[in-house]
Amino acid sequence: MGLKTYDPTSPGRRFKSGATFEELTRVAPEKSLLVRLKKKAGRNNRGVITVRHRGGGSKRKLRLVDFKRDKTAVPGKVASIEYDPNRAARIALIHYADGEKRYILAPLDIKLGDMIEAGEDVDIKPGNALPLESIPAGTLVHNVEFEPGKGGKLVRSAGNSAQTVSKEGQYVVLKLPSGELRRFHHRCWATVGQIGNVDHEKIKLGKAGSRRWSGWRPTVRGSAMTPRDHPHGGGEGRAPRGMPPKTPWGKPALGAKTRRRKTSDKMIVKRRK
Repeated sequence: MGLKTYDPTSPGRRFKSGATFEELTRVAPEKSLLVRLKKKAGRNNRGVITVRHRGGGSKRKLRLVDFKRDKTAVPGKVASIEYDPNRAARIALIHYADGEKRYILAPLDIKLGDMIEAGEDVDIKPGNALPLESIPAGTLVHNVEFEPGKGGKLVRSAGNSAQTVSKEGQYVVLKLPSGELRRFHHRCWATVGQIGNVDHEKIKLGKAGSRRWSGWRPTVRGSAMTPRDHPHGGGEGRAPRGMPPKTPWGKPALGAKTRRRKTSDKMIVKRRK
C-alpha cells in the first residue's frame, strides 16, 4: 500500500493524506457475504448514550469475516483483495475447493491466486491458520484466539502482528503488539503472518469533516463547560483545574486503575508497561 498527498487547494487539503488502494483487485464486495449494518450512534437497547461522541457517518454494510478459520483440510484460493469500511485492515475473498466463499483478514504480501489452508499441520506461510502448538517460535501471527474454538479476538488491526516466544507445557507465550507477554492455551488458533495495510497509521485526515464521515462527533473540553456539566468547568477566564483531572461524572481520569480483576490476568507474564 502507498500513500498519496493532495495539492493545498484548501486548508483541509494542505496536510491531508490518503491511501492509494493500489493493492485492491475488486471494487464491488461479494453480495452473499454482506449484511445490513444498523447505526447505533453510541446508544444501548434503551436509547441511552453509553459511548459518547458517536453518530452520523457514511452508510456502510457489514462484511462477514471468518475469524474462526474452522474450514480445515479444504484449500482455498485468493480471489480478490478488497476494502472494508468497518476496519483498518484489507480483507481477502477466498474461494474454497468445495465452492464456498469466505472473507479473511488479508495478510501482508498475499497476492491474487495464492493458496491458503487451515489445519493442524499445514505449511507455515502467510494466510494459513494453525493451532499455536504447531507454530514455531519466532513466527509472526495475527487473529489470535483467547479461548480454543471461540474465534480470533486479538491482533486484528492493520499492520499488527504478535510473535510466538516460547512454549511452556500446555501454554504458548506470545509477545503482543503492546509489548505484553501473555500465555495462551496451546489449542488456541492463530493465522500466520502480519496483517497488511501497514501504512494505515500514517494517514492524516486533514480536516474535521473526514472524522465526521467515520461516525465521530465533536468532543468538547471539560474546561469549556459549566460547573454543573463537568468538574473542570466554571471560573472566570481560563481557570486551572484546581483538582486531579476527572471525568464528567467525577471519577479519576488519569492514572487511576479502572480495570476490574479478571481471571485471565494470571496469563500475563509481563505487562505492557
